[in-house]
Amino acid sequence: MRRSRIPFYLLVGMLVFLYLPLIIVIVNSFNMSRYGGQWGGFTLKWYSRLFSDRTIWYALGNSLLIALTSTVTSMVLGTTAAIALYRFKTRLQSAHRLFIHLPLVMPDILVGISLLLFFVALKVRLGLFTIYLAHVTFCISYVAMVVLGRLQDFNYAVIEAAMDLGASWPAAIRKVMIPMITPGIMAGGLLAFTLSIDDFVITFFVSGPGSATLPLYIYSMIRHGSPMVINALTGIFIVFTFTVVTISKKLLEEK
Repeated sequence: MRRSRIPFYLLVGMLVFLYLPLIIVIVNSFNMSRYGGQWGGFTLKWYSRLFSDRTIWYALGNSLLIALTSTVTSMVLGTTAAIALYRFKTRLQSAHRLFIHLPLVMPDILVGISLLLFFVALKVRLGLFTIYLAHVTFCISYVAMVVLGRLQDFNYAVIEAAMDLGASWPAAIRKVMIPMITPGIMAGGLLAFTLSIDDFVITFFVSGPGSATLPLYIYSMIRHGSPMVINALTGIFIVFTFTVVTISKKLLEEK
């Protein structure tokens, strides 16, 4: 019986739909034409203009600062949450699991508005610190889920063996469990970093004067008409994001 080629055509169509716009953006970043309507010749001037714009690098610095700090915090708290969910099976942990999953399914605009109202009610000045807190709230969930997936293949008998040999519970966690699940922790951290550095919706609500991140600055550039510089910046970020995702995938595949 001849196999149907419909799944193959659907797969090709889906890949074209997902990646063709990215390819067009990268190609246009080398286009001499100002608005990219037609090919005007090969050029690197948009990359030159990008690297000479100090405001972009200031916004990038804010994004990297927030992404790094929120990622480190999320790796610690997310790993702790994953270990608690794996180790203890109580009603409290059932509620804990619900709260861990909640940020994964809530719309970003709802999270952003809720955090804005929360910060305003506490009279907290909006800025880099509020962006950091907001990013931690959703990055924790992603780290916890990745680490929890890694723990599904973890043999708890190793911990019991370490404790039988004289190790305390904290020492067994620190010297046995953590090293064994480190690939999962690093993969969760890379995922959190990627989500944090390109977040726009939540950051838009909780940012303040002088705390613009790169996504917010890109939005401003679009409104003021700098499409080709944005194409160059987007091309760099596409390569960076694919690199991070590839590394994260490799870490998850490590045994």
